[in-house]
Amino acid sequence: MWKSFCLAAGIFACILGVELLLIDSALVLPVHGGGGPRTFTAPDWAPWTLLSVGAATVMQFVTLPSRGGSTQPFHGR
Repeated sequence: MWKSFCLAAGIFACILGVELLLIDSALVLPVHGGGGPRTFTAPDWAPWTLLSVGAATVMQFVTLPSRGGSTQPFHGR
């Protein structure tokens, strides 16, 4: 379960990083009408940090062994 959660978090971080690279700012509207809209602008380092952390998390997921499987490669015997 933790392995799949980490994979999902890594993919989410990569997608969010790409989105922040593509947009300059976002207008955040209140849900229940309290207050006015606010503008969100991400710092310059945020997209690259999210992409690198997400990619490292996904690569770690790929290198972890399966829970019930063997660490030895299958040779068809």
